[in-house]
Amino acid sequence: MAELYLQRHLKSQWNLENRFTGWTDVPLSQEGIENAPKVTEGLLGLKIDKVYTSPLIRNKETVSLILKNLGKENLPIVVDKALDERNYGEITGMDKNEAKKKFGEHQVHLWRRSYDVAPPGGESGEDVFRRAVPFFKENIEKDLREGKDILVVASHNSLRAIVKYIENIPDEKFSSLEIPFGGLVKYDFDGKKYDKLV
Repeated sequence: MAELYLQRHLKSQWNLENRFTGWTDVPLSQEGIENAPKVTEGLLGLKIDKVYTSPLIRNKETVSLILKNLGKENLPIVVDKALDERNYGEITGMDKNEAKKKFGEHQVHLWRRSYDVAPPGGESGEDVFRRAVPFFKENIEKDLREGKDILVVASHNSLRAIVKYIENIPDEKFSSLEIPFGGLVKYDFDGKKYDKLV
């Protein structure tokens, strides 16, 4: 039996400023950095054999802070773009409230949370699923089958895609799936199926 831990990154500077971040490489905010010890509490005492994250600095900084707080700085870390956030295309950098005024609240919600609607020049949830889930199955699931306990620190939409795959969430329910900043989702994996841990 292996365990999988999915952790959303801490709050970045653009998250704090309520801007669409996407693939823009924005560091953690001071608030995010200060929340690291509290977020780490959910992982205390757990065995972690390997960490996966994306090259985005907010994800890598979150990994660094978590491992430092756990006293596990020497764990192997795999960094891959497959775990990056959704690309928000032309609305990247835009204030979310300004976007709602310009395009309408419903449209902006679709661009942020839907499975099949992409912002102009950006990615849909399905696009993120198509890059994150094959990587997950080929690499992370392989490690889990070998009995390794894995921590994945990534962005909201890549984690939502993985949760959709693990829990077999229908496309139409994808928009209601939320993981807060620093949020942690835990699963047991017996080599065939996942059980969510509370």
